[in-house]
Amino acid sequence: AGFPLKAIAATGPVKIPPPMLLKTAAKPEEVDGKSYDLVVIGGTPGGIACAVRAAREGLNVLLVNHTRHIGGFMTSGAGGWEAPYDGLRSPIYGEMLTSAAAYYRDTYGEGSPQHLASMPSQTSRRHLDRPKIEPRIAELLFNRMVEKEKTLAVLLGHIVTEAERDGRLLKSVTLQPMHGEDRVTVTGTVFADAMYEGDLMAVAGVKTQIGRESREQYGEPHAGVIYTKKRRLEPGRRGYPEVADKGALNIRYNPTSTAAIVEGPHSGEADDSVMAYNYRLILTRDPANRIMVARPANFDLELAKAASGGGFVPNLPNRKVAWNGGRLVGPQNGYPNGDWLTREVISKRYLDAMLMRLWWMQNDPAAPKRFRDQFEGYGLAADEFPDNNHMPYEIYVREARRLVGRYVFKEQDNVTADGIARTPIHSDSIAVTDWPMDSVACLPRNAPGGGADGILFLSEESRPAQVPYRSLLPVKLDNLLVPVALSASHVGWGSIRLEPVWMQTGEAAGFAAALAVKTRTTPAALNPDTLIRKLAASRVMIAFFNDMDAASDDPDIPAAQYFATKGFFPSYDARLNEPLTEAVQRIWEEGLAALHKGRLDPMTLSRKVRQVEATDSRKLKQTRSQALQSMWREFTKQ
Repeated sequence: AGFPLKAIAATGPVKIPPPMLLKTAAKPEEVDGKSYDLVVIGGTPGGIACAVRAAREGLNVLLVNHTRHIGGFMTSGAGGWEAPYDGLRSPIYGEMLTSAAAYYRDTYGEGSPQHLASMPSQTSRRHLDRPKIEPRIAELLFNRMVEKEKTLAVLLGHIVTEAERDGRLLKSVTLQPMHGEDRVTVTGTVFADAMYEGDLMAVAGVKTQIGRESREQYGEPHAGVIYTKKRRLEPGRRGYPEVADKGALNIRYNPTSTAAIVEGPHSGEADDSVMAYNYRLILTRDPANRIMVARPANFDLELAKAASGGGFVPNLPNRKVAWNGGRLVGPQNGYPNGDWLTREVISKRYLDAMLMRLWWMQNDPAAPKRFRDQFEGYGLAADEFPDNNHMPYEIYVREARRLVGRYVFKEQDNVTADGIARTPIHSDSIAVTDWPMDSVACLPRNAPGGGADGILFLSEESRPAQVPYRSLLPVKLDNLLVPVALSASHVGWGSIRLEPVWMQTGEAAGFAAALAVKTRTTPAALNPDTLIRKLAASRVMIAFFNDMDAASDDPDIPAAQYFATKGFFPSYDARLNEPLTEAVQRIWEEGLAALHKGRLDPMTLSRKVRQVEATDSRKLKQTRSQALQSMWREFTKQ
């Protein structure tokens, strides 16, 4: 961030507050030469969740971020928590949501517009009516969370440039200022790459992927170069998937979906393209908090017109919106493998284009009237990003490097599996995705009858899915965890790339690091079942259910969540309070015996449960919950 932008002009006096600064940030000399239990590179929400959880579990942790502000996209304009599921899903994510609601309640009053905006809408199930938060308040809350941890050091404004390995172990990393030559070296027992860009993976020599796989590589129907038609919303339908619209799936519906694939140039082929980037500018019409944009000195009409796409994330607290436009298609492809100078040049081009477009839509009589009407009176929010000309600190990196790990999360992991009524079950699930598989354009070309190359939004086909622990583990490096740029295909990545998911995977990585350090092993050698049991007991949602709040203190939750990763539930309805049937009891007991012997195949068990649930079997006196509790007690005795 920090580009020299001069295309700003105030229309009147506005109050500009001081920036949010981390009070406990360390100086380079305070960390140089030191050793840590866990070194986390990347102060994204996922990185913060990883570092904070590990510190709370007793580890000595270093968190490194390339800018002077932690929080990644959430503190650079996201505007809301992009999660179709309203639940709290994991402890640290839950703390952020509840702390935000408490902040707005205490500051503006119970039931105030700001307070209501910070919580899921109770009157609408649209995806855009999810909880909202101003970037400055997200940063305030992240800072407070980090500042409380006495064993967590944070080094700001530094990038990772080198890594020292000893075979399958990462030993140390070299850091240097974003714009400087000084060097800092730290050693660690466990490392985590929590960057959007995956730079630690790159310097450590880990296998990564940039771009799209072919349809053939993983057998994904929507892989590779792709052109799609937009699905038409039928009369009476509010959105997708249909089961969410009708209330049978407990997630928010989305009014948009793509439909059929249109064959065009290079369809299905692999390439090195990633999704287009943009900034998410925070705008307001509030005269007391508004800075209008003047005509940029480098104004380019064609660039202004090209910076299209995306609408508003509406109804942020304090009369703000997050503008999700400016998606230039093409320049992003030089970013993932570029050095930071290259990345800054690309980022500045995107930001310049958005400012040009905003000025053009507001001031040029030749601009389409619908644009002039939509953007009339909007300026930059003066109280956001006050030390960066009111521009976000980071560009929205939708996709960069991705780990090629011990499991690759694919399109097939995000659709209903054969023989059951949920997505494939992973016995080492550590988190849940709920966003649809989603890609914006990758290249500036079209096919007749289809959209731009790369666009897909599989909101009808996608279902809540489990993320395996193996997707965080490199193949030939045993003490590195990758909770953000984790192992997924381009199509599968579309449902991973949301901050609520990354906060789950990040916190799970923090738990894994702590367990590995305490048992003197590596994250790769850690028994995954030990981690899964710890996550279940800690109220991390590792399996999605319509009728279960994983964050509640209900004693049934850990058992149900754990056994959901083993195939005991073939649908999204747990029905814990219903009577257990004789047929289900028999299959569950078979599954428990196989689990004891280490021979359980979750998908095979789940299909058997699905089959017997459809039979007319005698109901027993005990409930499904009571049976699970009994099995949980027996299993955890081992």
